[in-house]
Amino acid sequence: MAHVSHKLRNALEGALAGGGDPATSPLYVFGPFLSLIMASGAARIVFGGSVWLAVLTIAVVSAMYRLVMQWVTDGSGGSGLSEEEFGGWAVKVNAAITFIEYTLTFLVSMAALVTFIADRFPVLNSQILGFPYRTLVAVGLSLLTGWLVNRGPRMAARTFGPATAGVLVLLWLMILATLFRTGLHLPALSFKAFVPPNLHFTVGGYVRILAVMTGIEVFANLVAAFDGTPEQKSRKAFGSLLIIMCTTAAAMLIVGPAIFALSDRRNTHVSVFTQTMDQLLPAPLAYLGSLVGVFVLMSACAASAQGLQNLARGLKERHYIPAALGALNRYDVAAKPVWLEVGIVGVCFLLFGTHEATYLALYAAGVFILLSMTGWAVTQRLVRELSGRFSFRRAVPVASTTTAALLTTGATLIIFEERFLEGAWAYFMLIPVLYFAFTYFRRRIGAPAPEMDYLGQINASLLAGFGFGQAPVHAAANGEQIQVKIGWVPEPVRTYRRLNGNIKIDRVLTLLDGSSYAAQALPMTRFICETTGAHLTLLAASRNYQAGSNAQAETETYLSLVAEKVHAAGIKVNATVRADSPAEAAHQLVAEKDIDLIVVTTRGRSSEKNWLREGLSSKLVHLLDIPVLLVQVFESGPPEAPHFGRILVALDGSRFAEQLVPYARLLGKQFDCELMLICVPAVPESGKYRAPASVIHAIRKQAEASMRAYLASVAESLRAEGLTVRTVVTGSYPARTIVDVGKREGVDLIMITSQGRGGLDLVFMGSVAQQVVQLTDHPVLILPINKELAE
Repeated sequence: MAHVSHKLRNALEGALAGGGDPATSPLYVFGPFLSLIMASGAARIVFGGSVWLAVLTIAVVSAMYRLVMQWVTDGSGGSGLSEEEFGGWAVKVNAAITFIEYTLTFLVSMAALVTFIADRFPVLNSQILGFPYRTLVAVGLSLLTGWLVNRGPRMAARTFGPATAGVLVLLWLMILATLFRTGLHLPALSFKAFVPPNLHFTVGGYVRILAVMTGIEVFANLVAAFDGTPEQKSRKAFGSLLIIMCTTAAAMLIVGPAIFALSDRRNTHVSVFTQTMDQLLPAPLAYLGSLVGVFVLMSACAASAQGLQNLARGLKERHYIPAALGALNRYDVAAKPVWLEVGIVGVCFLLFGTHEATYLALYAAGVFILLSMTGWAVTQRLVRELSGRFSFRRAVPVASTTTAALLTTGATLIIFEERFLEGAWAYFMLIPVLYFAFTYFRRRIGAPAPEMDYLGQINASLLAGFGFGQAPVHAAANGEQIQVKIGWVPEPVRTYRRLNGNIKIDRVLTLLDGSSYAAQALPMTRFICETTGAHLTLLAASRNYQAGSNAQAETETYLSLVAEKVHAAGIKVNATVRADSPAEAAHQLVAEKDIDLIVVTTRGRSSEKNWLREGLSSKLVHLLDIPVLLVQVFESGPPEAPHFGRILVALDGSRFAEQLVPYARLLGKQFDCELMLICVPAVPESGKYRAPASVIHAIRKQAEASMRAYLASVAESLRAEGLTVRTVVTGSYPARTIVDVGKREGVDLIMITSQGRGGLDLVFMGSVAQQVVQLTDHPVLILPINKELAE
């Protein structure tokens, strides 16, 4: 059977896949635009100046994106180019603005959607409990949209796939109906529009109507989704852009004057677009047009939510946000960012209402910031090329892109000047906050592997609308040439650096609280002490203990009985009771008695897995720098005869994880067991990323080869000391893979490192060790990393 490609084949498919956002803009930009210019007293003069200035901007920005599509063909678009030209700070600024923009896209589109519904059902403008019905409808539809998007891209594609085609058909019906009914009447361009006092209104109107540029970046991100060579891909993507932007420009130049002439701006209950549609189209088509408008605006909301999922996933892989925020649900999408967006949107609707004019200027401001950054990045690159070899042909694009950058930058400044006190100030607060949040998490989590940084860069830059009406993007690994442009290069294979250190197990500490759950640690503790000859300390601690109290007396009696049974087995043992928290008491004893290993169960008196609520085990890992062996608790009781025949050792190639190897060597020798070394490449095995499958496949193979070579060097070191060692490289989700391999191979112990996070770090960032403990039934030995030793 011939290979079936799910990539975009032509420009029309690309327009339908990514054109939903920019195609909907004519449905709502004329209302705020006309409201402003009618106050000028020279609306006819101002109207033409604003529209033609917007058309000029569309032309020069489209030409600018032709260059972006030629230079950047991996799907990163203007974001990738900005990072190349300006450095890493541009990534965080882009990500911060994009997060804000996705939320504002949802707000504007849902507000316009509710306006379209209210045009046909004016009762929605009435109130209940102090809120208009339209507000409640907007909140309800926002929740529905979030639910649909979080059920995966297939559900979104089936629900909203035809929406962009519908709005394109609607716009061309309006264009043809206008020509048939009124003839061709282009906006009049007058010099008076560009002199005081009209200039202020012309520029203000231009800024409002320029919201038609929203979503244009998506076509630069679609380049990687097309079939063909890089040149063919960029040409098809530019064709998609032309289909949408030419339709938008035609609607502005032909339908715009009809809206100006036929609509009644005093009618605040029906949008000017709906008024004009009712006069130009037969009744059935006008009502069908409203339905199409509602459908496509809801698809724009869904596209923004889907874009936020991609952004969160990409930022997670690049370690700019906690893993928990980018975690995938059962449908393999990041659900939490969508519910966060829906929550913000709902609060805004309840507080500020559901009229699109409230949010449109703020929405456009962020778009123009991103367009400005792209414009100056293109200009900088062209100037650099021009300085190397000057020619008139090379100078023309410089002038064009400089014009685009100046126009978009100017529009940005005007919006901020006009709307600063009406909400634009929020950008000056939110962008720095998000920027420093990204920086903080990147430092705390650490830089990702280059291959994951590359994939995250692609994923984070894919904007809304990508994929609607299309199957998830895949490509066959059939020899297609792969061009990696963002800087990913295979890491050189690293070899194991043997760590010796003073590793021993001479003293073991076990924590008990009198419960049967905590007591399930005793068989494992006895097994370890009998094998190694270690001295055992039994500890019971509670802030509730007081000298001479019944509680303390009962606990001392309990520990004495346990100590007698342990001593009878030939183990050196002592017991102590302390009036302190268990974690702090253990911390003190580790220092006082030079403890080498702590053994504790995952549950205690509360019967809950105590890592889930920042319990004892997580506190121990946070406080200590010695291994903590967590014994799983079973309702039927502990295994009668613990045994270490095979130990699974989780490594990731980092210097941090290498601190685990000396302990694995020690246990392998002490218990004469097999060591199974496992590495889990973070690169996905299948096309769950919005990047060409051939690229993912190549990066995956390189990562696997690098990890196999690394594990081979570790295994060679261990085998040289007579140990039995196996290696395995598999999976793509570390915690799940480690647990599954442990179960399949029948291991008796899992060894893993942890960064020792506590408090908010644990809540927000989580850890692979935490997930392994929660998912497995095997004992888990966790070694808190010693960063100084690893460096």
